[in-house]
Amino acid sequence: MVYSLAAATLTVAAPLGCDSDTAEGTEPARAAADVLVTGADDEMLVLEVTEANRIVVRLPRVELGQGITTAVAMMIAEELDADLADVDIPLADARTKGNQSTGGSNSVSSLYGPARQLAATARARLVTAAARRWRVPAWSLRTGRTMVTAPDGRTATYGSLTKSAAGIRRTSVSAKPKPAAKHKVIGRPTGRIDARDIVTGKAQYAGDLNVAGAKPTVVARPPTLGGKLVSVDDRAARAMDGVRAVVKVPGGVAVVADTFHHAFQARDALKIKWAPGPLAALSDAAIRSRLRAAVPRPGAAPHGSKQVEGEFEFAFVSHAPMEVLTAVADVRADRAELWFSSQTPMDARDSIASAIGLRASKVKVHVMRGGGSFGRRLNFDAAIEAALISKAAKQPVKLMWSRNDDMRHGRMRPASHHRVRASHADGRVVAFTHSMASVNESYGKQGAANQAVYVRPARATSAPLPSDSGLYNFGRLSGDSGGVDLAVPLGAWRSVDSGTVRTAEEIMVDEIAGALGVDPVAFRRTTLRSKAVRAVLDKVAAAGSWGAPLPARHGQGVAVHEEYGSCVACLVEIDGTDPKKPRVTKVVMAADVGTVVNPRGLEAQLMGAATDGISTVLTAGLHIDRGAVREGSYKDFQWARQRNAPLYFEAHIMPSKGDPGGAGELGVPAASGAVANAYARATGLKPRRFPLNF
Repeated sequence: MVYSLAAATLTVAAPLGCDSDTAEGTEPARAAADVLVTGADDEMLVLEVTEANRIVVRLPRVELGQGITTAVAMMIAEELDADLADVDIPLADARTKGNQSTGGSNSVSSLYGPARQLAATARARLVTAAARRWRVPAWSLRTGRTMVTAPDGRTATYGSLTKSAAGIRRTSVSAKPKPAAKHKVIGRPTGRIDARDIVTGKAQYAGDLNVAGAKPTVVARPPTLGGKLVSVDDRAARAMDGVRAVVKVPGGVAVVADTFHHAFQARDALKIKWAPGPLAALSDAAIRSRLRAAVPRPGAAPHGSKQVEGEFEFAFVSHAPMEVLTAVADVRADRAELWFSSQTPMDARDSIASAIGLRASKVKVHVMRGGGSFGRRLNFDAAIEAALISKAAKQPVKLMWSRNDDMRHGRMRPASHHRVRASHADGRVVAFTHSMASVNESYGKQGAANQAVYVRPARATSAPLPSDSGLYNFGRLSGDSGGVDLAVPLGAWRSVDSGTVRTAEEIMVDEIAGALGVDPVAFRRTTLRSKAVRAVLDKVAAAGSWGAPLPARHGQGVAVHEEYGSCVACLVEIDGTDPKKPRVTKVVMAADVGTVVNPRGLEAQLMGAATDGISTVLTAGLHIDRGAVREGSYKDFQWARQRNAPLYFEAHIMPSKGDPGGAGELGVPAASGAVANAYARATGLKPRRFPLNF
């Protein structure tokens, strides 16, 4: 259903769970679609047609580089017959109710119906307004280029009709979204609507804001995770030019200054004594040992079967978004206002309010675009810290976590250990078990005092997790998980559990095929349950020339994944001439994600997923040395650079008439598995610890 909001211009709203089949038609019965809504736009997707002929939709999601603003603009332009350049998609502030979370690869799928219905309803009302103005049948009018055109050539922009359209409750033409066969915008490869603003510097991130009085702020942090401040001598820092305040916060000591240069200089001048964190006696080897011991033991294998077994270790991984965490906070005695990029702004507002002792209704959160996230901005550590600093310093602040801050004290994908066993008999798999253990976030009594105040616990990733191998006809499936509680700040990382679970299983699928003497692609084709997954596998095998002759020490690998109502396959070629410095030379991916709004955006998502797979399998991870994270920048956290990117990449999008599925996280598990399998075939080695350079 679509509602009209009380306004002087055409302003309509669709509940985010609306069903387009119930939308009003040419002669609807009186229903909720005719109700004037006078409240705010909570729980609604709201569209306004301005007198300046702009189409404005306040988006209850955050743009993090994934292209959601472009996708929604395309949906709106399609149904309104508007120029894409006339559609604006500002980000909505934190609301008081509803679902405003960006994650789980569900933004396009959750907005596809409401956004199209919203625009289709607005179009019907604009056409009806034009028909009444010109006294002609509504069916005789055409729409396009953000205007209505009469049979005699007269035109009226949507902006010129918006006031009269605002009062229309009964439309003279259908308000149903177009059938896919009539789409002219949806499904067409389209450049990002914000691309020019990004490359010219016009696009604003939190760090670009000039909020009145907000001073650059940084924090001195302990050398170990969860370390505690014992004492600080800040006399030298306070005496330095440009320093405005030095305040203690749960995570360390904050310096507020006129510039970030002054702030960093003063931070380095602080003389601080730290107590070691709760992990000070712990390093990687001990963590790996604990994880291995925590993996539940599998039951007995089926009688008479042979076994293919593997154990796999995955390191901690930083999110490392290009834009470091930044938050602007202005906390007063009776209210607070913040600006930062957040995937969960409603939760953030409530937690900020609790931390600074205000009611949530007194805290306003402005959602800013983010320069990358990969799950990092689901948590809002920096925003709560900025609010605490602003309150203590009694002035607005612009807090920046440096790259070092976030890598050594920020959220990370948990380390995990996997034990997989496939039982086969008579040439087929009769049982498959996958048990794992993952690090759980737990600060205990030692670290709770200085961590719990502003670090919101992430979901434990070691909850009972059955094997994901239901993708294949592998007989009896089983799986279980255990956990190791450590005072490590964890967070959901792109593809969450699937990035490790599926990677381990796709490696095992190759090894099972080898034990049975079957080609890995042929084996998958005969054991995959889904026709759609077989189709994407066939596509990459053909497009990537699976089985073609390769130079010595080069190899191909494939992997598949199914999730979010979508599926993907990946083929990788790798140069393993130097096993310590392998180079991915070719990546071919194919995805079936249902209806694709923007094929170019999907290709970009798949390319990013390939880069993530290359990075986390080959080179990128975090070491823990005596309770401290060793890596602190892109120099030692070895994410794939241009020189590590495949020389050849192509993406194939499978045609589909189904509803949109998820794509943002989909490609990572398949890319990771394919890289690992290509490495194994190129070198003859069995990869077991990731990244391989650990």
